[in-house]
Amino acid sequence: MDDRIIRTMEALRRNKMKPYYAESKEELFDLIRELIKDDKLITAGGSMTLKESGVSELLMSEYKGIYLDRSEGKTPEEVGDIFRKAFVSDTFFSSTNALTEEGELYNVDGNGNRVSAMIFGPKQVIIVAGVNKIVKDRDEAKLRVEKIAAPKNTVRLNCQTPCAQTGECRHCRSDARICCSYVFLGQQRVPDRIKVIIVNQQLGY
Repeated sequence: MDDRIIRTMEALRRNKMKPYYAESKEELFDLIRELIKDDKLITAGGSMTLKESGVSELLMSEYKGIYLDRSEGKTPEEVGDIFRKAFVSDTFFSSTNALTEEGELYNVDGNGNRVSAMIFGPKQVIIVAGVNKIVKDRDEAKLRVEKIAAPKNTVRLNCQTPCAQTGECRHCRSDARICCSYVFLGQQRVPDRIKVIIVNQQLGY
């Protein structure tokens, strides 16, 4: 671990979020299996990190019947129902748009289901973050979303927004805008409810 990761993990502890470090996919999977071994319901927010790391596939294959994925919804109403079930789940998985060295999570959402579940509802939240998500402070976190995360996600989701064309946030008023709710998660009132696994890989946006 380099000094930046160590500083970030120490700051997460101060903010009452439990940090973990995984050097490989195997270590990541072992950690996850241990953290969710007694779960009855697992949910997740949309995340390229979960997909690229193999966590989504792990949950789909090893926790069938326990893991409820949005892909199981056949209509917008069914997908919305799956989103709401996250609030009564044992574990909610997500990544984060940015992780500051001050131990804060920064996320920008369109629908708001992801940030809502991070804040309240699930018994535990497991954040999987590649080292590329670590930034110095809140200012860098905001820049990371505007210059990397949001533009890439609009391209992936085929959203007709200015940033999908320019590669940088224009603070638009587009109907397709995905930046609607801006949330910093700092010191928590429930110690260790949020667990952050830093993976020594470049993952997601």
